[in-house]
Order: sequence, then structure tokens, then C-alpha cells
Amino acid sequence: MHDRIKEIRRKKNLTQQELADILNLKRNTIATYEIGKAIPSDRTISDICLKLGVNEVWLRTGEGGPENMFTQTSEDDAYSLSLGKLTIEENQFIKNAVNYLANADPHKLEIIEEFMKNCLGIK
Repeated sequence: MHDRIKEIRRKKNLTQQELADILNLKRNTIATYEIGKAIPSDRTISDICLKLGVNEVWLRTGEGGPENMFTQTSEDDAYSLSLGKLTIEENQFIKNAVNYLANADPHKLEIIEEFMKNCLGIK
């Protein structure tokens, strides 16, 4: 499992400190996992999977190889997860934006979508 934790961190372009911050752990705890000196608790494994979108079976066993590292989510599931993240944010801009979009004219939504894609570099 230690190699898979390191592989996840590298695929996500995270330092050990950044991963530790995401998981509310210390950097040296991540280091001990990555060298195989310690095994993460079930709670930590669950947090890795939930917060980084990792396939738990792959993390625990390596089953399916690296192409099975991340969970595959449908477009509808991705939408639900994103909406869930937005609703727990205490960000007034996000709340306003969701309300504006929900009530916008369909033609204006097309313009906004194109603008957002350009701003975010999405094709």
C-alpha cells in the first residue's frame, strides 16, 4: 500500500505536506506510510478515498492496476458531488452564482458557459 499512497500523491501533484493537510495529518505520518513503516488506519484510508477520489479496492490491494486508481464517476454523479461541495461552502459568491444560474435565461446560460470554458481553458 505504501507505494500506492506515494503514487496517488504524485498523480495529484501533491507534496507530502499538502497531502497531510488534506487528510488532517502530520507530514511525517505521510512519510511513514510511503516508506511502509506504518499502515494507515481504516479511517485514513477512507479519507484518502473520499477526499481524493481513489478506488478503495485498488488502494488496499492494487487490484486492476494503476488505471483503476481513481473511482469512475458518471456525469450525473460528478454533478451531484460538485453540487454537494458547493452547498457546504460558506461562500456568498457561490450561493449567489448558483441562484443566478438557476434563474437565468437559457440563451444567457449559453453565453456564460462559453465564457467560463474560455476562462478555465476547457474545450
